[in-house]
Amino acid sequence: MHTNELMLYKNMEYGEILQDMTFLMENYNNEYYNREDLRSLLFECINELLEISVSHGFEGNLWHTYLTFLLSNDENAYSTSCEIVGPVEGSINQIAMHDFKVFKELFDYDFEPLMKELDAESFAVLLNYTNVNEGSKVFNKRIRDRICNLSKSLGEAESVELFGKRLTQFYKEFGVGKLGLHKAFRIEHLEGENAEIVPITNIAHVHLDDLVGYEIAKKKLIDNTKAFVEGRKANNCLLYGDAGTGKSSSIKAILNQYYDQGLRIIEVYKHQFKDLNDIIAQIKNRNYKFIIYMDDLSFEEFEIEYKYLKAVIEGGLEKKPNNVLIYATSNRRHLIRETFKDKQDRDEDMHTNDTVQEKLSLVARFGVTIYYGAPTKKEFQQIVKELAKANQIQMPEEELLLEANKWELAHGGLSGRTAQQFIDFLLGQNA
Repeated sequence: MHTNELMLYKNMEYGEILQDMTFLMENYNNEYYNREDLRSLLFECINELLEISVSHGFEGNLWHTYLTFLLSNDENAYSTSCEIVGPVEGSINQIAMHDFKVFKELFDYDFEPLMKELDAESFAVLLNYTNVNEGSKVFNKRIRDRICNLSKSLGEAESVELFGKRLTQFYKEFGVGKLGLHKAFRIEHLEGENAEIVPITNIAHVHLDDLVGYEIAKKKLIDNTKAFVEGRKANNCLLYGDAGTGKSSSIKAILNQYYDQGLRIIEVYKHQFKDLNDIIAQIKNRNYKFIIYMDDLSFEEFEIEYKYLKAVIEGGLEKKPNNVLIYATSNRRHLIRETFKDKQDRDEDMHTNDTVQEKLSLVARFGVTIYYGAPTKKEFQQIVKELAKANQIQMPEEELLLEANKWELAHGGLSGRTAQQFIDFLLGQNA
């Protein structure tokens, strides 16, 4: 099956199954090998195919979906060149076409003789597998469906050229590997190892239209992000204001809005700021646009992590890549808590004043600052009415607003979050 001749798609993650299956395809009727050993190896492959298919939610022809998963997940010179931008020119296309020919043979392989020779008719179940549910531990339904649809499309390709064209189009539309298939990521840092970018598989699918009000704030956020994904100049962005006003929801919504244009988000916590340079080094040469997201950012007087952040924003000898911006949310306008003692120290000691100014200068590194204030009583009631309508809650308006007023008095005051919690309470009562 010539898999040993692959040049780009080599040493793939989860590629062990492919190696074993290729060996079986080439040797299932070779008298040199013990038949029971070959059967045992085949059933081990069946087990592994089932495990990976169940964990990822695959269905249909599991052999095809497995091969498609390898192709959509492997970050190599060709796939990373084509991600988001589409077909590229150069000799690499000839090499890619060579590898596609090998995969086309794997897609077209007839398992009937192998199943008959090894008395493994049960393998046929894998060629038309029905998933027990749509859940997945690794992929959400959106990603799972894309891979299953691509699998069917590649299986129906009549030529190697069409096979390669469809796969390259997938790279253009959705990207490749974990950065292409997923929207959002977090950072894990094991002792003695570099920081690893890990996918977040379950992110809230909210839209900016779901956030009632804040039209000026949303427009500033959209304008800055749109410029960024379109390759124009854009600024680091700070969303600040009262708690529960939709700052974090706006970030999630902007990601959902521009994901299909190559926008990705990496959430970084304060204690991980020392890893920022390592993270940026891993993403700076990819074709995606990355927002490094810091939620509820603030610093106490004794904390020095802000120095790492300032260094990254300002840049050292190597400037910050054009495909990276920093978005942060905070309840504090200046990020760093200022006390009355700070004012006294500024009046008494010019050196202390320098230190305080250094802390406060961090916010100046964000070119765009967007304020999210607590809603007025009237605005809060409008939010409640809009959320009730969206969730199809049938209640007289006067009663709805009366109950909402009682709720906010006992549950944190006027905010969008309080309004959403009130609606969730009503939905729970009516379930």
